[in-house]
Amino acid sequence: MPRKSKGARLWLDKDRGQWVIRDGTSFVRTGCAEADYEGAEKRLAEYIASKYQPAAVASPLIADVLLVYAKEKLPKTRAVEKAAHNISNLTPFWATKRADDVNAMTCEEYAKTRPQAAARRDLEVLRAALYYWHENKAQLAKAPLVALPDKAGPRERWLTAEEARRLRKAAMKYPHLYRFVILGLKTGSRSGVLLSLKWSQINLRSGVMDRKTADEVEVANKRRPPVRLGKSVVRLLRRWKAKDGKIQHVIHFNGKPVKSLKKSWALACEAAGLEDVSPHTMRHTRATWLMQAGVDPWEAAGHLGMSMKVLETVYGKHHPDFQSNASEV
Repeated sequence: MPRKSKGARLWLDKDRGQWVIRDGTSFVRTGCAEADYEGAEKRLAEYIASKYQPAAVASPLIADVLLVYAKEKLPKTRAVEKAAHNISNLTPFWATKRADDVNAMTCEEYAKTRPQAAARRDLEVLRAALYYWHENKAQLAKAPLVALPDKAGPRERWLTAEEARRLRKAAMKYPHLYRFVILGLKTGSRSGVLLSLKWSQINLRSGVMDRKTADEVEVANKRRPPVRLGKSVVRLLRRWKAKDGKIQHVIHFNGKPVKSLKKSWALACEAAGLEDVSPHTMRHTRATWLMQAGVDPWEAAGHLGMSMKVLETVYGKHHPDFQSNASEV
């Protein structure tokens, strides 16, 4: 009697040091080295998704709803990677539930498993996926109620000079993370901007970095204006460029673009003794430091690619002139 197939799974080809997808008698190469298990898992998920076609029913499994949304809608949006991350968060809790199970109670249960802001973003993607199914696959038997947690207030965690020094020191163990930390602290650019940054976007003679390529379209609420680089950063960049040669991305791992800092970031923060910080803390830190230094808010907003309203509302209190005249009346 033939043995039952175990289904598609990852298998390490030790001779080549690469992960392979083993599916019955078939072997499909992932192109991921042994150290890139996260990338191999993503390739496996894509492989499984490509083989499976969900049935268009009125009460679908949430796993099918998310799969269809990821395959058909996400590739056409600008937030592909972020939404894919949200889907990976949603899957463990929601996968075996059906659209009929989505209500205020189940959404509240899910929200307890994640930080408030993260749960809200995840559930926004779930709502979008359900709407997409309803409009493009099959009308749902009943309208799902996706109850979102309240919006969290702006996070203001920023690093002191001493904390930043410890983080830089800890990050030196991971060259790609070290570059991210330096550029994050010195430009205040968003994580996505820095991880996609190419050498062609940096003019080492003028010391100006373009946050977007010439053919990229800027989103209104995610401004990406050019930023002037300090002399110390330009000197570092020149050394990095000489070392990189023909490598395209400024932040890379063995020549390949870096898609996630999750592992190295956690290890560096632990070594530096830092808590409640994320890669986005670099942006908070830069904005706070500029205000503390008394930089003109208009110039600081342009430097950060941030609206004056956000800068003044969230960071304005750090400026030495904050309410200085009013306080003396």
